[in-house]
Amino acid sequence: MSAGDCEAVINTTDESSKFSVIIKWSGKEYVIDEEMVCEEDTVLHLKHCVYKLTGVLPQRQKLMGIKVKGKPATDDAKLYDLKLKANSKIMMIGSKEEDIQNMSNVDTSVGDGVVNDLDIPDNVDVPLSAREEFLAKVERRVKELKVTVFNEPRVGKKLLVLDIDYTLFDHRSVAEHIDQLMRPYLHEFLTSAYQDYDIVIWSATGMKWIEVKMRQMGVMSNPNYKIAFFLDSSAMIQVHTPQYGLLDVKPLGVIWGKFEQYNSKNTIMFDDIRRNFLMNPQNGLRIKAFRDALRNRETDRELKNLAVYLKKIAEMDDLSKLNHRHWHRFVSNE
Repeated sequence: MSAGDCEAVINTTDESSKFSVIIKWSGKEYVIDEEMVCEEDTVLHLKHCVYKLTGVLPQRQKLMGIKVKGKPATDDAKLYDLKLKANSKIMMIGSKEEDIQNMSNVDTSVGDGVVNDLDIPDNVDVPLSAREEFLAKVERRVKELKVTVFNEPRVGKKLLVLDIDYTLFDHRSVAEHIDQLMRPYLHEFLTSAYQDYDIVIWSATGMKWIEVKMRQMGVMSNPNYKIAFFLDSSAMIQVHTPQYGLLDVKPLGVIWGKFEQYNSKNTIMFDDIRRNFLMNPQNGLRIKAFRDALRNRETDRELKNLAVYLKKIAEMDDLSKLNHRHWHRFVSNE
């Protein structure tokens, strides 16, 4: 299916620090309020604003012709560096996810834009958490992000943050029924974890696709556990590393800044991509990716064993002191 085209019209206001953005797409105009975008913002922030209005994910957007010192602007470029003039027009090429994939009840290629094969090796240290510019991005997310809470945090419970794709669900394989693509022991795992942990789902996809997947897998309707809230790609930040360039990450500080009950001592995150928790490596556990579900579902016991691990560490005062890479040592071979 061909990609959709639209034009973004950037208008400078009387205040030099702000911009007004008009998206012209499919015969309609979408206005981004001046309070949403200012010259201190990055290109990525602009893309997130465009996404909220058009449904085209930031990673799907191609803003043509924007440059910084003669070179194509990267997502972390400041808008003031683009030297945009009044009424500058930018062509955006991009498609909404439903235009890319004709999703059925069991179609897992939902066009989520997640690149799961670009990761950081386990033996490489990428110190990011103390970088002032990244902490500033986290602070901004805390201030701007709106979280819909389904179930309020429970007193005394720790926090478990879970990815979806390749963590709980094989989103690339095709099957006759959604159950065949869910990771084995999913509901048993969530039921066990819920006894000691509040559960949050954080995916690098859009909120719509999180809701669809959770509904289809029966997660939101299961009576044995409850999900606290969802976070999508808009809660992530982009960081720059000398060795790996620009990376999208999931900073747990966003959650800690919005919910005072949670902190580095009582939080653990499961993700099949290590780079997603580079801002908080001491709180991340890299789960084995669940791929080729039809072949591997009979032998995959990852969630069953991790349920045991979570139970064993639930009473510990500080989860950040654990080396989660060695979680198997806590679990018997039975």
